[in-house]
Amino acid sequence: MPPTSTHADLITPYGGTLVDLLAPPEERAELARRAGGQTSLQLPPRILCDLELLATGALSPLDRFLGEADYRRVLQEMRLADGTLFPMPVTLPVSETLGIVPGQEITLRNAKNNLLGWMRVEEVYPADLDAEMRQVAGTTDTHHPLVAEMRSWGRLRLSGPLRILELPQHHDFPRLRRTPAQVRTLLGQMGSPRVVVFQSHEPLTRAQEDAGKRTATGLNATLLLQAVTDTALPGAVDHYTRIRILHTVVARHYDRDKTVLNLVPLAMRSSGPRETLWHAIIQRNFGATHFLAESEAARRVLEEYQAEIGVQALPGDPPASPEAEPYRPEAAGMLRGAYPPRNRQGFCIWFTGLPSSGKSTVAEILTGKLREHGREVTVLDGDVVRTHLSRGLGFSAEDRDINIRRIGFVAAEITRHHGVVVAAAVSPYRATRNQVRAMMRPGAFLEVFVDTPAEICEQRDVKGFYAQARAGQIKGFTGVDDPYEPPLAPEITLRTTGRTPEENAEIIIRHLVAQGFLEENPGAAV
Repeated sequence: MPPTSTHADLITPYGGTLVDLLAPPEERAELARRAGGQTSLQLPPRILCDLELLATGALSPLDRFLGEADYRRVLQEMRLADGTLFPMPVTLPVSETLGIVPGQEITLRNAKNNLLGWMRVEEVYPADLDAEMRQVAGTTDTHHPLVAEMRSWGRLRLSGPLRILELPQHHDFPRLRRTPAQVRTLLGQMGSPRVVVFQSHEPLTRAQEDAGKRTATGLNATLLLQAVTDTALPGAVDHYTRIRILHTVVARHYDRDKTVLNLVPLAMRSSGPRETLWHAIIQRNFGATHFLAESEAARRVLEEYQAEIGVQALPGDPPASPEAEPYRPEAAGMLRGAYPPRNRQGFCIWFTGLPSSGKSTVAEILTGKLREHGREVTVLDGDVVRTHLSRGLGFSAEDRDINIRRIGFVAAEITRHHGVVVAAAVSPYRATRNQVRAMMRPGAFLEVFVDTPAEICEQRDVKGFYAQARAGQIKGFTGVDDPYEPPLAPEITLRTTGRTPEENAEIIIRHLVAQGFLEENPGAAV
């Protein structure tokens, strides 16, 4: 059974106290005044989610991003340095190029440069990046979107006291976004110390709905439906659709006096048992005493650590009867409108290779073939982009990275709206290509390495760039005096010696058909 409830008849937060990092108004004004002269970190969306959970106490007992002693032990043993069970490395990554040192004050900002928080840095330490990726993403495979994102963050980690001046602003479903303290207040008013939580990162099925209602009724408990607003799971339905479904179903089919629907800014990991335990700790901080597990494996790991976490595991996803519809009609209708079949989803074919390797030629042929298959295509050729989107940029390493990130940003927006992008750019640096991969929906970025030997590229160079570079007239030319970092595991590798460009384009088409992005044999019946 869970520990005795002490506050408003609810279970105590994990560690005994709900952490609150929000600065009072007078402190907020002083920290904002000092922010102008401090180094700023713009936090990626995943770290913003972690910051919001830290600030509101959802990650209690943590009151900061992990310091080195906690970090090492969490990676090795799922425990903080003092022995407290805590399975997930919640860290603040930073690049060594910023030169941040202990004792320095820094500000934390979002992508729009809005000031969110303040930190006095106490620790700067190197990450065990491979171990962290294995624990957070469950793999070190560079194709995994979370791995690609983590590799772009930097190899150092920061820790120190945090003060939050403003929580990240959300303009979608604001009435459903409550802090743990606010949720606890609502739950306390509903009269039961027992709270059954169901955490959803997918559309709610009828079987899950029935299991939640049946369990809550049997325990005379309040039902807490926690909708995850951020997810990196491949093929996941966007959170707007998921939450509209939940909101509609709850309003029509749940007892509002015994149900709370809430949104959690939780960046999903792919770490199996660690993640299950982490979620249970978070839900205890929101007031949960019982956790509806989504699988038998999740239930078993929760039972193993129940004495420490204090949350009881219950089976949460029983099989539905064969004749039952998986979703309520209103949910099924929303899913059909918002989640097209894969052959109507967007994707990006990203050609990379040495200058004059043949990228643009294959890309041009591929574009025609994609249109044969009925897909609208946007072509982002490196040379053309530099004339317009990246006009004024040079060829330094920094400018090349900016150029590639600009192409990646445009490509990501197009694919997000179900468009197809063919991008052909040298993109010589592996880390920058991984950053672009991380911008895309999981599975939507397909890296095509045009693997042409440098001597062949030089023979094909009708513009004479290789010759100019060897004569010293061009500096930092990829393949001559600047390195090209080939992909370690591209989705497709093309060789242009011994194959025609048409044959290489057809290899890509066959891959897309196999992945479901294209229908096979368009016009075959004509």
